[in-house]
Amino acid sequence: MAHNDTILETRGLTKEFRGFTAVRDVNLRVRRGSIHALIGPNGAGKTTCFNLLTKFLEPTSGQILFNGADITRERSSQIARRGIIRSFQISAVFPHMTVLQNVRVGLQRTLGTAFQFWRSERSLEVLDARAFELLGEVGLTEYAHLRAVELPYGRKRALEIATTLAMEPELMLLDEPTQGMGHEDVDRVTALIRKVSAGRTILMVEHNMSVIAGISDTITVLQRGEVLAEGPYAEVSKNPQVIEAYMGSPDVGSADAALQGAHA
Repeated sequence: MAHNDTILETRGLTKEFRGFTAVRDVNLRVRRGSIHALIGPNGAGKTTCFNLLTKFLEPTSGQILFNGADITRERSSQIARRGIIRSFQISAVFPHMTVLQNVRVGLQRTLGTAFQFWRSERSLEVLDARAFELLGEVGLTEYAHLRAVELPYGRKRALEIATTLAMEPELMLLDEPTQGMGHEDVDRVTALIRKVSAGRTILMVEHNMSVIAGISDTITVLQRGEVLAEGPYAEVSKNPQVIEAYMGSPDVGSADAALQGAHA
């Protein structure tokens, strides 16, 4: 992979908590413009990895590079300004504001006026055209004036994607985007992720294997904080070690069955 094809790279990324190693020597390379999925059994270190990348946690050792620049020591606010934006970590939505107002807040953040809520409502109207554009992109135009709390669950996730997009991410980190959803919502959000991935890079933690099989370019499998396997789904799903990690037995046939069954 040529240097400028790599948007995010970790070198020997390690995180220890009081003698317990949650992430050990992880070397991750995310290709620009790809959808890259981080998977693994519970306790594999996926969330810790995300927390290290967004600087909610400091690594014990190792390096994080974004567009070739070492960002290992930067604060989470600096990382967000560089264009690494994380969604779904906690609901990024203000429940009692309308769908439109939520997206405007995301747009304000990029303008640096996030703390100027005292400014007149009229000054925000300039943001409306862009906000409606984003709502159109995620299929929420008709819900614009509904309070976020009144949205169905899957549509709330679409709103979180819209507010994340409002912050103009170069790299979007999606944390379990389809968690707790029924089939219809899963399909809608998967289609939405595929749609908004155009011209962007997405790194996602996801449990639903059919989602990952359908949209990921590259999959990294973590087990006990270490990289167990990496590659396209077709290749990773045939890896005996991956099958064993998920099912506890290497002779299930294919990881495809094992993985699909693991989180059915």
